[in-house]
Amino acid sequence: MRIRIVDAFTDRPFAGNPAGVLLLDSDTFPDDARLQRIAAEVNLSETAFAHRLPGDAAADWALRWFTPTTEVDMCGHATLATAHVLHSTGTATGTVRFSARCGVLTATAHDDGSITLDFPTSPLTPATVPDGVAAALGAEPVSVLDTGPHIGDLLVELADEKTVRGLSPDVRALARHSRRGIIATAAAEDPARGYDYVSRCFFPNVGIDEDPVTGSAHTALAPFWSARLGQGDLTGLQASTRSGLVRTSVRGDRTLLTGTAVTVIDGELLA
Repeated sequence: MRIRIVDAFTDRPFAGNPAGVLLLDSDTFPDDARLQRIAAEVNLSETAFAHRLPGDAAADWALRWFTPTTEVDMCGHATLATAHVLHSTGTATGTVRFSARCGVLTATAHDDGSITLDFPTSPLTPATVPDGVAAALGAEPVSVLDTGPHIGDLLVELADEKTVRGLSPDVRALARHSRRGIIATAAAEDPARGYDYVSRCFFPNVGIDEDPVTGSAHTALAPFWSARLGQGDLTGLQASTRSGLVRTSVRGDRTLLTGTAVTVIDGELLA
């Protein structure tokens, strides 16, 4: 079985967020235990598995995502990576429709090599600051919002970009405060640098201490900052050590996420 490692939300190798991508030859998924073992072996934030859906009027491919420890409901960077593989190998052109846990997602390729994902917007609900979050993060929240059922995070606004970049949280302590983890964010110090807001994402409950670049988190970040800044189209910088840019556009209950990807490994799964 062919397996590829793709760096997503970047235009160069060894940056962005790496994802495993396996395009399956069958019209069904292997059993869940095998998918989980493969994802654990790949040991990246997510590994994506996809197979064709012949004759399905709603979608072209079925798509699932696994972290090293569990299956997740929604994943942006591994969807971008899968779409990149489909288009770069000539397996698909134009817009690809994926059937996933969170509904039908589309990925549209552009002439400049970028790909736009159409994802559900995460509903944001103001929340009180849970006891212990400030201590676990090492920073005092300005505001806290719940991001709804698809991603299950707490969105925590911090005072400034410097604070977000300087976080060194107790990720084990963060685990008790949300289903998946914590999205920490602040406005960009200088939007002239090419981004409007920064974020970092800590997901200990799905086996990821810090995710390098998180597409799904931007379905919450985009509406938050679009409302705050009064702009529908923004660019977010996820300020992990690998770093990556996500261009976002809020369209009501849908959020568009645009980025590029690079295949860095193309090999064979022998087991």
